[in-house]
Amino acid sequence: MQATINRISAESMRGHLNFLASDLLEGRDTPSRGLDLAAEYIAAQFRAIGLEPAGNEGYFQTADWNILKKEIRRRPGAAVPPPEPEPATPTIVRNVIGVLRGSDPALKDSYVLVTAHYDHIGMKANAEGDKIFNGANDDASGTVSVIELAKAFAGMKERPKRSIVFMTFFGEEKGLVGSRYYGKNPIFPIEKTVAGINIEQVGRTDDSEGPQVASVGVTGFDFSEVGAIIKQAGDKTGIHVWKHPVNSDRYFGASDNQALADQGIPAHTISVAYGFPDYHGLGDEAHKIDYDNMAKVNRAVAVAIEHIANSAVAPNWDEKNPKAAKYLEAWKQRHTAK
Repeated sequence: MQATINRISAESMRGHLNFLASDLLEGRDTPSRGLDLAAEYIAAQFRAIGLEPAGNEGYFQTADWNILKKEIRRRPGAAVPPPEPEPATPTIVRNVIGVLRGSDPALKDSYVLVTAHYDHIGMKANAEGDKIFNGANDDASGTVSVIELAKAFAGMKERPKRSIVFMTFFGEEKGLVGSRYYGKNPIFPIEKTVAGINIEQVGRTDDSEGPQVASVGVTGFDFSEVGAIIKQAGDKTGIHVWKHPVNSDRYFGASDNQALADQGIPAHTISVAYGFPDYHGLGDEAHKIDYDNMAKVNRAVAVAIEHIANSAVAPNWDEKNPKAAKYLEAWKQRHTAK
């Protein structure tokens, strides 16, 4: 593993992030030209790394945004926008998915998900001067982390026993749309998916509650055994992994891990800063990222992924935690159905 985590490079992530959070991509709104450019860029990195394409169109799991918008309107509590004319052609949006196949004859058909969302909130209407929400920390930082982790694992001489799926989602900012779409239309069987680590806001250390250096929080820390696995990995690599007394549980449903947990997968989000000064602001730009710290955090994540991918025993939801009950029930339904 030492050789693997040594391949995680702050400068490599700086290069990827400076493109993904550049003005050229115009804030990566869903849908938009900038989002399409980001998807193509991520797919190109997966291809260069040597991941196997896992979408329905190469590295892309495609969906029609026009259809998804109708589903969003039908959700309980959703605001009902004014009717729009039916578009003549589909508006295609994409999850980007690559897989590193496992080495064990039996365990290679089980999967660990490493995910992030690559969309952001686009541009500020009717603004003069800077109007682009670049989304460097939210969540280009998570996206480049997925790319870098994929590169690190793809370089291993002996691959982990389980397969590792590297995936970036569209539409998180519109209500976890891309991850919900995957949950309903999984590429890999849900009952064979043992865990998910979602990466969100790991680039900024200037948390609203004070600097967070060599530190990472886990949402729903004690909902499943995944939190303890990440903590053990942090202990080995010098990263303080902790449960925020309020935000750990509060934000469990705020990122793409929620859509996976709803399917029964023990999935959690890691974040360095739960709140930072430029959250959804025009100032969330690439030069404010602490790349060295992001590399350290991702080395801990890599150790956690390796542990899950090589363990014969999959992580479980905590049966004693009432907040995990509905996810445990979803897990049981998936497994008894099979």
